[in-house]
Amino acid sequence: MTEPRFDVIRDPLWDNIRLEPEAVACLDTPAMQRLRYVRQLGHAFLVYPGASHSRFEHALGAYHLARRALAVLDERGDLAGIGDDERLAVRLAALLHDIGHYPFSHALEEAGFPHHEDLGVARLASGALGTVVRDLGGDALVRTIGEMVRGRSGSPLGGLVSGSIDLDKIDYLSRDARNCGVPYGMLDVDRLLASLTLVDDGSGRRTVGVHEKGVSALESLLFAKYQMYRNVYWHHAVRSATCMFKRAVRATVTAGHVTPGQLAEATDDSLSTLLHAHDVTGLAGALRERRLFKRALDLPASEVPPEVGEWIWDDPARLSEVEDRLAAKHGLAPGELLVDYPARSAMLGVDLPLVPRRGTVERLTDAGRGGALGLPVVAEGLYRSARRLRVFTARSVVMEGIPGELLER
Repeated sequence: MTEPRFDVIRDPLWDNIRLEPEAVACLDTPAMQRLRYVRQLGHAFLVYPGASHSRFEHALGAYHLARRALAVLDERGDLAGIGDDERLAVRLAALLHDIGHYPFSHALEEAGFPHHEDLGVARLASGALGTVVRDLGGDALVRTIGEMVRGRSGSPLGGLVSGSIDLDKIDYLSRDARNCGVPYGMLDVDRLLASLTLVDDGSGRRTVGVHEKGVSALESLLFAKYQMYRNVYWHHAVRSATCMFKRAVRATVTAGHVTPGQLAEATDDSLSTLLHAHDVTGLAGALRERRLFKRALDLPASEVPPEVGEWIWDDPARLSEVEDRLAAKHGLAPGELLVDYPARSAMLGVDLPLVPRRGTVERLTDAGRGGALGLPVVAEGLYRSARRLRVFTARSVVMEGIPGELLER
């Protein structure tokens, strides 16, 4: 009797995760092992102590869901004409999609550093991981995985890795909710996966779609995403810590103590140690002791005039200048006042084919579909409800209304 050609890892969310030899080979590289030491939710553990799970766990979960999704599509006959190499690419893209992630979630991208997906694609082709991937499928596999991770794949299966219903979202919403101890991210995962199909998008090209029976499960995924942003990802104390961290990193890089390359290679612990050793702002020490800045202003997006604009999110260098001007105005030192207006314009975005019980294929978009998907109709209102403009300060400050500096460009 031959030994089975796979390993099994126990996971608190999905129970047994089965790993084929190709996945094990990728996991046993330094690039993947680094993700064990990069928390999935950055500084959320300062608010939700259980939020200490890692990008490594999330990668395993995404791989597991990719296997399940492929099994569903295969049973339905949708994978006819799709070769083993393309199926392997999807599984590995799910496993490796966060390979370039910085420490502390998305904070460093917010601070103006290159996007983690670009770093990940570069990492796919280098070092021990690059050697493993090339041994499995040559440069073609490296290229295919990179295109899937970036959402630029022409493969019919690309939507499983990057899209409205990608497996990344299903795992991180479920895993984050479980570890934070909140009920908001619970999904009907079985129903959602069972409803997946490959369908002609109208141009002769097949792409990932959903059967009508899965619409309610898709709607629950979108609403779970809104709830998690409102209650966890954009929690005021999490955002205060994130703003402090961003300012500390930018100051340390500007002073020449840390390079952008070191940021890309660091783990949570190694970067925290570097920042603490070169604490030019005092913010790294404050974070370590959880002395978080408090809210001097907290307004929902519905009360923020359009002239405030998106520059707060898009222009971190300009924002630092405005923050220090405001700090001086309120008797604070540079770096003792921080402004936060997080953006996620596609938070509830959806764009994928819908296969109704009868009739021709339709398309679900942000405009919704009468009688089928109502959430996109109110998506903008929910987004504005989750989003808030906040000013955090090191000491108590009285701030009435939006400061004029934030209304000027």
